[in-house]
Amino acid sequence: MKKIILCCIAITLFSCSEKPKTEFSLTGTTNEIKNGTKLYFEFEESLIDSAEVVDNTFNFQTKLIKSPMQVVLRTKDYSQYRFIWLENNPMEFDAAETSFKKAKIAGSNTQKISHRLKQKLDSVPRSERSKYRIEFVRSNPKSNYSAYLISFYSTTWGKNTTKELYDLLSDENKKSEYGKDILKYIKFNKNPKVGDKYVDFEMKDTNGKTRKLSDVKDKLVLLEFWSSSCGPCLAENPNLIKVYEKYKSKGFEIFAVSKDLKKDYWVQAIKEGKLPWIQVSDLKRNDLASTIYGINGIPDNFLINEDGIIIGRRLKGKKLEEKLEKLLVQNQ
Repeated sequence: MKKIILCCIAITLFSCSEKPKTEFSLTGTTNEIKNGTKLYFEFEESLIDSAEVVDNTFNFQTKLIKSPMQVVLRTKDYSQYRFIWLENNPMEFDAAETSFKKAKIAGSNTQKISHRLKQKLDSVPRSERSKYRIEFVRSNPKSNYSAYLISFYSTTWGKNTTKELYDLLSDENKKSEYGKDILKYIKFNKNPKVGDKYVDFEMKDTNGKTRKLSDVKDKLVLLEFWSSSCGPCLAENPNLIKVYEKYKSKGFEIFAVSKDLKKDYWVQAIKEGKLPWIQVSDLKRNDLASTIYGINGIPDNFLINEDGIIIGRRLKGKKLEEKLEKLLVQNQ
């Protein structure tokens, strides 16, 4: 009788079979971090919260925009950082007796799954790691981490494997953000190769104007994939400027697709680098152009001739200049 009465009283808060909803928090301990040091949560290049270290402890009480979500916990200068899967649970970060990057994290099932898989992958040769990731997905189709893995590695695994694994996912995972990204890849990916006809697309430039690749007519076009946070991309930009200035008048154009997520960073990099060619971006993690062309690392590029045929890929520096010299000067 007492149990029934207690249950009825509790129903004003939650049903007898329903657990109260938990909220995210992260309590942390560090070592040798100065008092007053700021720690930040960064999600997809945006800062979502901060906390201050006091006596090697800190605390976050962040309202998560989704759960689970992967963030970077870092100092301002990135001298200390750690990737973490956050969930709507009380979580703990323990780096009292280890490095910040190797901190023990409790309270997130996704983090636990990620850590276990990482331990397994660390014990096998790099060439075999894809096999273990794929096997994990096949064995855990209901895990949201499986959907994340497919989304992240789709361009590496290719359309056939990606579709096979996507079909195994639970309905809930298929409806998730990762599931939608995977379906977008399956639908739009063409993976054109040297010798194939280019695939057209349209995206917006820095002024919000829609630009189509096919708008560049009767020219040799370098379709360039880059971002403001990519060191090798920024290092290559002076070489691109050099060949652009040398060959633009002879029929050469660059159509650059940025994989930036924040417009300010993208525009600033263009301005600081003094990049004069066409610039477009979706400002999305899985942009349309990268999805179509199967880009899984940057910098990357495709050289497209006047007839729309892809005649080169991943050309940079001296190799790019030699190719342009041959096509635009020696063959004239």
